[in-house]
Amino acid sequence: MVKIIARLELDETISFPDGHWVKKAMFESLTDKLNRVFKKLTGRGKLSEANIQEALREVRLALLEADVNYKVVKGLVEEVRKRAVGQEVLSSLTPGQQVIKIVSEELARIMGGQEEGLKFSGKPPHPLMLVGLQGSGKTTTAAKLAMQLHRKGRHPYLVPADVYRPAAIDQLTTLARQINVPVYPSTTAMKPEDISLDALRKASAEGADILIIDTAGRLHIDEELMNELVRIRDAVHPNEILLVADAMTGQDAVNVAKHFDERLTLTGIILSKMEGDARGGAALSIRSVTEKPIKFIGVGEKVEALETFFPERMASQILGMGDVLSLIEKAQSELDQTEALKLQERLRKSKFDLEDFRTQLQQIKKMGSLQEILSMLPGIGQLKALKQLKPDDKELVRTEAIINSMTRQERRNYKIINGSRRLRIAKGSGSGVQDVNRLLKNFAQTKKIMEEVTKKGFKKLPSLLG
Repeated sequence: MVKIIARLELDETISFPDGHWVKKAMFESLTDKLNRVFKKLTGRGKLSEANIQEALREVRLALLEADVNYKVVKGLVEEVRKRAVGQEVLSSLTPGQQVIKIVSEELARIMGGQEEGLKFSGKPPHPLMLVGLQGSGKTTTAAKLAMQLHRKGRHPYLVPADVYRPAAIDQLTTLARQINVPVYPSTTAMKPEDISLDALRKASAEGADILIIDTAGRLHIDEELMNELVRIRDAVHPNEILLVADAMTGQDAVNVAKHFDERLTLTGIILSKMEGDARGGAALSIRSVTEKPIKFIGVGEKVEALETFFPERMASQILGMGDVLSLIEKAQSELDQTEALKLQERLRKSKFDLEDFRTQLQQIKKMGSLQEILSMLPGIGQLKALKQLKPDDKELVRTEAIINSMTRQERRNYKIINGSRRLRIAKGSGSGVQDVNRLLKNFAQTKKIMEEVTKKGFKKLPSLLG
């Protein structure tokens, strides 16, 4: 898997169909319903206006059931209808595919159309406020954002300005140490606006260029909270005021965004907890209702799990088309390209062994869960054989433990592993002999596929997979 991803950059002759990443669970139900609608359309050949109207009724129902704002649904369906009943579709040789293309474009449009990154102006350090309700994930998001900026060569400075929630300051301080980013030494006796203003001076003195302020939240919006946030805003004049909204709260997230915007004038939104199993209505509604761009999405609990939001890629993912661009970007940021080049050479010489296999498992773990990686591959959602597949990430840990229990000689030549060796390896890794047998069988198959793909390209892959 990692080898295939790595070669996307190393070998220009390899390409995938066009296809953002978001956890499949968030939109799984919506994706399934839309795919059923589109399957009917693509199976009809020529389409009539009546066929399209029938399909759009089902699309509208699917979006409403996904908790998308009803005004947003109404506008989207009307725009699709206007385009779909014209010559663009009815006279097309592939009318069903044209309708899908139009739906994809309209979904991307309601989510903003294009990526909108952070915007900074003036002299650094540039203050950035994170606001939101308690439990939305502001503190973790602050660290995630700092890590992403740090990786891009910026010099962020974290500011714990939540002096009310127990351990909020300690939590951000601990996260800052983990990602090697400086943090302001706040105390609960200080006022949040004083913390923010002094942190701005301290960050400037230390050469930081972005100040990320983690503010307090409440279970519900109240006047006291808003007044405090206004005081922080007026003290530091932030370049960006970003609302961290819990995507799993659906339309409540949209309403929260409207209230924060009325008092603070938001510049953007970060949707957290997109890895959850909510229906996805917030992601599809919040831009249209608030007219504020979604800039990032949180896709997991790890500090690396923050992604730039791309509307076109999100639309592609919702329609089950995968997200190859994000897969490539994630591979390039997480994988060791030097190791990838070494592996490519070993594969060409048929020297791929269990030590190489272990290295690839370690690389895969850096990229996230197996379910996440699979969700980015085009068409995976439509494969019946994989529909109920729930990849077990613990299997990677077990596999690595088995390989670690082998001698170096065994890892380099798996064919010498006889019955007694298998028993010793199983005991040493806390597994069974059948687990060792399964690993060796899987490795042999993987080795064959990867070596053939390296030599002959992906055209050979279908025959290898049977």
